Amino acid sequence: MTSILDNIYAAKRVEVRARRAIVSPMAIVAEAGRAPKPRDFIAALRARRPAIIAEIKRASPSKGDIMPGLDPANVAREYVASGAAAISVLTDVHFKGSLDDLRAVRAAVDVPLLRKDFIFEPYQVYEARAAGADCILLIAAMLKEGELRSLAALARELGMATLVEAHDPGEFALAGKIGSGLVGINNRNLHTFVTDIAVTERLLAGYSGAAVIVTESGIDSPDDIRRLDAAGARAFLIGESLLRGATPGAKLVELMNAFGDAPPRK
Repeated sequence: MTSILDNIYAAKRVEVRARRAIVSPMAIVAEAGRAPKPRDFIAALRARRPAIIAEIKRASPSKGDIMPGLDPANVAREYVASGAAAISVLTDVHFKGSLDDLRAVRAAVDVPLLRKDFIFEPYQVYEARAAGADCILLIAAMLKEGELRSLAALARELGMATLVEAHDPGEFALAGKIGSGLVGINNRNLHTFVTDIAVTERLLAGYSGAAVIVTESGIDSPDDIRRLDAAGARAFLIGESLLRGATPGAKLVELMNAFGDAPPRK
């Protein structure tokens, strides 16, 4: 029986082939080369506490539309005004996203941007850079070690950071093995879409590595922020809980106040 991630990955391969037929690999490489210099994604996370990566996410395959009528540029400006360290833009069609959303956000704000998608080949890395991304997501659950290494190496060549995402101990160990300096722990199982923020606590128990740890999914309150910070998370990728209400910025301010006036944690 195929999982949700398996189905998305299969459809993604078809989608990318179609895009390559419209914009050739040579053209997308040239476009990436003309893009402005990338912003320092990791430095932006180190400068805030809590460091929140606020997400632009139109929908979820499991929950449907999140914020009907979402305007990516307006929400991005609201996020920045409310203290976001960086912004994640979900560009996958299964979440009703697109690269146009990423381009709109890039034109609207100056904070670093993450292209959040199911990336598996170099063409998508060049697409990300061409559209203004400063960081890409690589999902350990769908990529082999060699693929993770080669895609991360290409991102470095283009000046981008790479967020390597893990959900279980094997994936977390793999992120460490390839030397990723930015590791995401997804509290959501992408095969079943079950979410449990205790995943971050379990994976970080006894962790002594130097990577910047980003905890993702299921984060809804200042208590969640404090709990995951105590576990060792350095940054927080949050989307649905910000977007479910009418004022994403107000929710972000609430989460940003989790530590009062505490300085950034070095």
